[in-house]
Amino acid sequence: MPRHRLFAPACLLACALSALPGVTAQAAEPLPHFQIDRNEVSVSGLSSGAFMAAQLQVAYSATFKGAGIVAGGPYYCAAGNIAYAGICMGQVPMVYPNAALMSAAARQFEAAGQIDKLSNLKKRRLYVFSGTKDTVVKPPAVNATVSFFKQVGVPDSQLLYVNNIPAGHAVITPTYGNACDANATPYISQCVVNGLGYDQSGALLAHIHGKLQPKATSLAGRMVTFNQRAFASAGTGMAEEAFLYVPPSCDAGQACKVHVAIHGCEQSAEKVGKNFIADTGYNEWAEHNRMLVLYPQVNASNVPFNPKGCWDWFGYTGPTYAWKAGSQMSAIKAMVDALGKAR
Repeated sequence: MPRHRLFAPACLLACALSALPGVTAQAAEPLPHFQIDRNEVSVSGLSSGAFMAAQLQVAYSATFKGAGIVAGGPYYCAAGNIAYAGICMGQVPMVYPNAALMSAAARQFEAAGQIDKLSNLKKRRLYVFSGTKDTVVKPPAVNATVSFFKQVGVPDSQLLYVNNIPAGHAVITPTYGNACDANATPYISQCVVNGLGYDQSGALLAHIHGKLQPKATSLAGRMVTFNQRAFASAGTGMAEEAFLYVPPSCDAGQACKVHVAIHGCEQSAEKVGKNFIADTGYNEWAEHNRMLVLYPQVNASNVPFNPKGCWDWFGYTGPTYAWKAGSQMSAIKAMVDALGKAR
């Protein structure tokens, strides 16, 4: 099946996707419900999506089994101040994120009941990636992410840090995208490691969920475009529509895992069309592994001021952005919960 046909049954953002072959714009539908395995819920993201994945893993540690953090800095690094963003991205020479300060802040939030118990993290699994050629979120910032998670309880045996691949700022696939060392849109690149294409989505999903069934070579599932406004107002900066990949096994009523895949800045469907949703490999791994893949969306906006369509890891939605009460955080958690409501 040609990959673009995945989108024919579902509606998409007309401004970004109507020109794709086989795609027509239709009205979004409500988020459908399934039987889900609540012990098998995970999250991953690139760049601002990686910061968000880290926030979700920490704030909702009772929900998420593990996280894949691709080119992201530590939890609460910016402390609600955009002036610290450069430090948190490793862009300020010799001034790098202090993981001890972030872990101390997380303990304060735990004590105040603003995030779940940090002790949950002792049972969680983390995949962290930093490309040696990444010029956007540089390796020292990602090193601090690893240090933070160790300080808040993730055992070394459950934390996989991949930092020896000459990749730029991107999700890495075995066969699709820019040159490995690119730092350019759509922020998807292909890399070869030891003669084999590096399959990042498969690597992080296997680390979090354990051994997987082989990756599908074609897709029989459906891509749903759903109304994200049921979970997030326009004031959150989140888009009106978001996406969900549904394998046939989940439609058939089997208990399914849930993975939340979070795009980076300038990587929403409005900006790059189907690339992040269809070309990063998550759907192919989900197909034979009874896994729903949720793709929440943030678009560029002036109100709130978010010109590059980044997820909020520095406070543009308000001071609660990194807590369970944060508007984007709670919206994603509500989507996960809604997936598992009675059918």
